[in-house]
Amino acid sequence: MAYCSYPFSAVIGQETVKQALILNLINPQIGGVLLSGEKGTAKSTMVRGLGELSSTRVVDLPLNATEDRVVGSISIEKTVAGGKRVFEPGILKKADGQILYIDEVNLLNEHLVNAILEVSSTGINRVEREGISMTHPAHFILVGSMNPEEGFLRSQLLDRFGIYVEVTGSSHLIERKEIVKRRLLFEEDPRGFIDDSLKDTKNLALEIEAAKGRLAKVKVTEAILKMIIEIVNAANCAGHRGELVMFETARALAAWDGRGNININDVKRAAELALPHRKREKPEPPAEPLNETEPDEQDQEDQPQDQEDESPDQSDNENELPAENQQDQPDDNQEDQQEDDDHENDQEEEKNKPEEMPDLSDIIDQVDEIGRVFAVKNLNIKVNDRKKRKGEGKRIKTHTDLKKGQYIKSRIKQNELTDLAFDATLRAAAPFQGKREKNGLALCIKSEDIREKVREKRSGSTIVFVVDASGSMGAKKRMSTVKGAIVSLLTDAYQKRDRVGLVAFRKKEAEVLLNVTRSVDLAQKSLQDLPTGGKTPLADGLVKGYELIKNETRKNEDVLPIMVVVSDGRTNVGTSGQDPLKEAVNIGRKIAFEGIQTIVVDTESDFIKLGLAKDLAANMGAQYYRIEELESDLLADAVREMSRSSMLASGGTNAR
Repeated sequence: MAYCSYPFSAVIGQETVKQALILNLINPQIGGVLLSGEKGTAKSTMVRGLGELSSTRVVDLPLNATEDRVVGSISIEKTVAGGKRVFEPGILKKADGQILYIDEVNLLNEHLVNAILEVSSTGINRVEREGISMTHPAHFILVGSMNPEEGFLRSQLLDRFGIYVEVTGSSHLIERKEIVKRRLLFEEDPRGFIDDSLKDTKNLALEIEAAKGRLAKVKVTEAILKMIIEIVNAANCAGHRGELVMFETARALAAWDGRGNININDVKRAAELALPHRKREKPEPPAEPLNETEPDEQDQEDQPQDQEDESPDQSDNENELPAENQQDQPDDNQEDQQEDDDHENDQEEEKNKPEEMPDLSDIIDQVDEIGRVFAVKNLNIKVNDRKKRKGEGKRIKTHTDLKKGQYIKSRIKQNELTDLAFDATLRAAAPFQGKREKNGLALCIKSEDIREKVREKRSGSTIVFVVDASGSMGAKKRMSTVKGAIVSLLTDAYQKRDRVGLVAFRKKEAEVLLNVTRSVDLAQKSLQDLPTGGKTPLADGLVKGYELIKNETRKNEDVLPIMVVVSDGRTNVGTSGQDPLKEAVNIGRKIAFEGIQTIVVDTESDFIKLGLAKDLAANMGAQYYRIEELESDLLADAVREMSRSSMLASGGTNAR
């Protein structure tokens, strides 16, 4: 029996997802939709049901598709028969004018992502491979679905999706019961279930066609256009795609509601769909001077007057004194000088007292509880080399010489052949069959035709956390927040099957709390018992973290090392007698020179920020995050934050 899609109109709930998909059918200029949410929420079901609502087909792009299957290559059969290279279109050609659907788009191979980005931006697929030079149009609506638990999308591909919808399952018992009942009925009799839903499907299709007809008549006023631009500007979106998508979405909403004009509710609803994945944190404005500095400025203004008051006591002004007083002046000056010397000695003793006393933070340690744990956003870790790795994991994609990796493309045989790319070998040999002696064989394949597979797999990484545990981290329970963030990162490392190590620096030196291990529980326990107190030997912390990574790479060549530095960048203890900050920066540069990927998490929370951690990240070529930027739910909350700041009227529209 032929495959039957579950009817779009029979899906219970998920009104926002339905509306987003319908709006793209009405107005393809929106640019597609990304559905992000937990598994089992009917994401794929709704997308594949779109084919019943219009003449637009849904073309699937499988995750295991090879590059030639996606962009196109030569037709082996036609090339062998004719002796000339004949182009065989790929999936992108089939998707022209249709919906290109990528399920689990966040797991798509990097080389396919690059190909789709190029084609989606130009609308033209250019094929230059295996002796073929071909171009063809490829305009499509890009629809993707993903489970964020499996990873996130790179920003370039994320921006290509016009609108973004976060999908969650229903929490209403009656609704959940109806979902199960309908699914059981569909599995029992798919054809009968589809026939029962046919009326609703046809009515919805007619409404969509009517909305398409009204789209060209929708007008936009200058006031509405200004409002759209102001909202996108407030959201701090990069580029101008945000405005364009909002405008096209608002037009589609008006057409769907049967109106010829865009109203405020359309704009608000369009913002909720078009801006969540584009909103960026605004850079912090320069800190204004505190009121406490005003007395200092006043003191500076009063300083000349004080100096003038004291000038009669200074030797430089002796000649200005009356002549009758000049004879007695040396004795007075000696007495004043003696008093000044005694006063300076007293001040010097007072200054020396704190230095002679031991620092209380070196004696009294405090242990903070682990703060709030959250889901961590994608840290965008990439492989910068071409090394083949055999390790297992889920963190990054890397080339492998194992045969169980995914076949992504082919290449000319390098050394001893161990993994034959049969399809690529046939394509390389096909154009020459008319000129070769076959000796009774169907095909004649020579050594220069042989191609081998290039495979790709996911691999874990080795993450060494270098954590500031000095006395300043105990202020305002800052260490509690830091521990919560690190536990969140450790949880993410466990999910990605990473190996982790832990270094803490405090007092006069750094300490390796945990050698590299797969046990995230041990790392969490070491972190929980970590006290704070003492000075800040940042340079030694970087050295210990570097040594831990180098020891691990000596044991295992497949290690992908990553250092996560959690600090505000301040330091007051060096290891070589030079300026502690300069020493830390120099060590950071050496780590960068070694090619070790680094992430700097800035814990600075003071009103006036020095930005030392950001400077350290720049010198290390590291990714930089403020500690509050690690949370992945910032993306999901972006629209709600933007809506509150846009000062729009309350209310909205629901999917019809």
